[in-house]
Amino acid sequence: MLDVDPVGLVRGRGQSDGLFDQYVNDRPYAASSFLSVALNKTLRTAMNGVSSARQELADGGLPPEAVVTPLPMRGGEQVVRQLFEPLGWRVDLDRIPGPNGETTGKAYARLRLSGTARLSALLNHLYVLIPVIDDAKHYWVGDEEIEKLLKRGEGWLEQHPAKELIVRRYLRHRGSLARAALERLAPETRDEALEPDERSGEEDALETPIRLNDQRMAAVVEALRASGAKIIADLGCGEGKLLQRLLRER
Repeated sequence: MLDVDPVGLVRGRGQSDGLFDQYVNDRPYAASSFLSVALNKTLRTAMNGVSSARQELADGGLPPEAVVTPLPMRGGEQVVRQLFEPLGWRVDLDRIPGPNGETTGKAYARLRLSGTARLSALLNHLYVLIPVIDDAKHYWVGDEEIEKLLKRGEGWLEQHPAKELIVRRYLRHRGSLARAALERLAPETRDEALEPDERSGEEDALETPIRLNDQRMAAVVEALRASGAKIIADLGCGEGKLLQRLLRER
């Protein structure tokens, strides 16, 4: 069980783009990139497939069973099955209703995976795919995330039929990073890889939430245009999203 401090989310430093600018959110209670970080910190040796005492057991196939709950499902059950079933896992999902029994809105479920595989394979699949299913991360994504993705996806990601979806979501829809990762996974497809992010089509339009930070950004852009400003200095310490948006929409 992972226990995340909800107040620490707001007061800490992990607020790269306004995801945690409100005290009320699902991050302390749902499986997310926080769980992936915890897996890497506590089970790194198992994720690497190393055992000082029983390496033959670590190398062999086991019948593990993993239960993840509550799992946010951005895109619904179809996306979860699309990600895990090609890897040989049997997927059982039980939808978790809302506090008043409703089943609309953001979907959560109890995920159960079963099959036969190395323990390291199961942990690496969970490490990569949990934040992919959630379609969010609690920290800023840079070039080093490509290395993490390729390391934990070694041996399975390059052959996965949904690798473009995995790469795009894992790298938080940053087109340049996604293209670089796909070129390394499959160099022969570099001319076709994610040209541009609009290829994701209606799915992304339906999945992308309207965040308070996005509304604030739009209001700032509108105010700057109305002012007739010619020189703008963005003094924030984030990714320069305001300047990027102004350059894109000029």
